[in-house]
Amino acid sequence: MTDWAAESGDADTMRGRATESSWKLWVLLNADRWLVTAGVLAGFFAVLVLISAFAPVPLRTVLGQSDPNETLFQALVTAIITGVTLVVTITQLVLSQELGAAGDQRERMEGAMQFRADVASVVDAPVSPPEPASFLQSLVDATRARAEELAAAVEDNDDVRGQVASYTDGLEANAAHVQERLGDAEFGTFGVLHAALDYNYSWKIYEGKRLRAEYEGSLSEEAVEALDELLETLRLFGPAREHIKTLYFQWELINLSRSILYAAMPALVVAIGGVLFLDAPGTVTGITLGVDNLVWVVSAATTIALAPFVILLAYVLRIATIAKRTLAIGPFVLRETDRSETIEWDDTE
Repeated sequence: MTDWAAESGDADTMRGRATESSWKLWVLLNADRWLVTAGVLAGFFAVLVLISAFAPVPLRTVLGQSDPNETLFQALVTAIITGVTLVVTITQLVLSQELGAAGDQRERMEGAMQFRADVASVVDAPVSPPEPASFLQSLVDATRARAEELAAAVEDNDDVRGQVASYTDGLEANAAHVQERLGDAEFGTFGVLHAALDYNYSWKIYEGKRLRAEYEGSLSEEAVEALDELLETLRLFGPAREHIKTLYFQWELINLSRSILYAAMPALVVAIGGVLFLDAPGTVTGITLGVDNLVWVVSAATTIALAPFVILLAYVLRIATIAKRTLAIGPFVLRETDRSETIEWDDTE
């Protein structure tokens, strides 16, 4: 008998399923967006200074022959204004989902209340938790309870006990890890969604359905019922996670809009100042640390003017990474991975 549940080779946590290196995944997802922004801007500033230090023609000489600063900062002024317009468009897109007629709002409310009622019945609670982390935590805890019931229902069945134990032990371990993460998470940060992404519910659904199809004749009625209840609870976790993800995306897009608007004003002032005051070689004089002060000033001004774009880059990197990893809802594997024999399914057998 093949222990296909134990040999699935599919890690439960998002880090285990990722093909990227740890540092790359940290930058894309875990790192604070302001830290990423500061790091990119600092790197950009350092590169500009190094290029100027090793350039065959000094910047001061170039300014005496042409007007690169004026051209550069004029382009940055245009880019900043365009970026703010983009931010307004993003904000309108987010707000458009919150606007609607009374009938539309009532349908949204009824749908949300019905889903919460379904979750409450599954988690054996009179009312489902209102806070996102607790809401997901209650579903994860319910899957652990259903897994324990399934394991207990097959204790006397030697034919399937090992397979079921392998399945339920893996599920309970994954659930315990996610519950611990959710206990310290607060909505508005990436913590809640990150913990939810670590719960490999879709693979658990696939394994459970495969277990039921392969051993249904050997399972007792009580075990089949326990497995069906477990699968139903796992199915509810999918839309619950997607709903939390949608709310998080809206939250992040609003934060992105505000951050770019905050950064746009100083960036615009610096860019306009560059057009007006940095177009002549004699505007800035002196040398600091062996580098012309004109290079320091122009590099710093360019870096500040680029801040809104880098903020946009930092936020979109995280949002796009999450969206790519959660494109499918349910047991679909879209990422590149070694195809396990457990995924093979031959109907002719």
